[in-house]
Amino acid sequence: MYILDSLQQFQTVYRDGKKWNRCIEAIENIGNIKANVMYSIGDSLVYMLTNGDTPPCEDFIGNRRYFDIHYYLEGSETIEFNHKKLLSETRSYSDETDREYLQGSGSQVSLRAGQIAVFDNSKAYRFLASDNVRKVILKVTVEDGCFLNK
Repeated sequence: MYILDSLQQFQTVYRDGKKWNRCIEAIENIGNIKANVMYSIGDSLVYMLTNGDTPPCEDFIGNRRYFDIHYYLEGSETIEFNHKKLLSETRSYSDETDREYLQGSGSQVSLRAGQIAVFDNSKAYRFLASDNVRKVILKVTVEDGCFLNK
């Protein structure tokens, strides 16, 4: 998991590639979308705006085909994360949901408004607590630019 302190830092670090440019396009479009509705840009990114606290999770969540990116607009959230190799599987990977569920413990981090968390696929995460969270959740394909089967 990578934590960036601002959208400007995200734009500097992830400046090359269509999928990263689409992330910025999605974030710049949040004033035009409804909360809790999934939108897409091309075939490499889906995103949505969420309002409200995330319930604590019992299991860690891992992905294989998508990176999860959370851009915090308001509030704060505490997340626990760890390498998937150091956790035990509770439910096997589902290709339909691109999720696997794991159990164990890890490191905790608190995220606040303005920050961006990039969850790479080597790690899993779970939500522990949140306070008045408003954020954009982006799911970006791990492939470079588009799905390989299209």
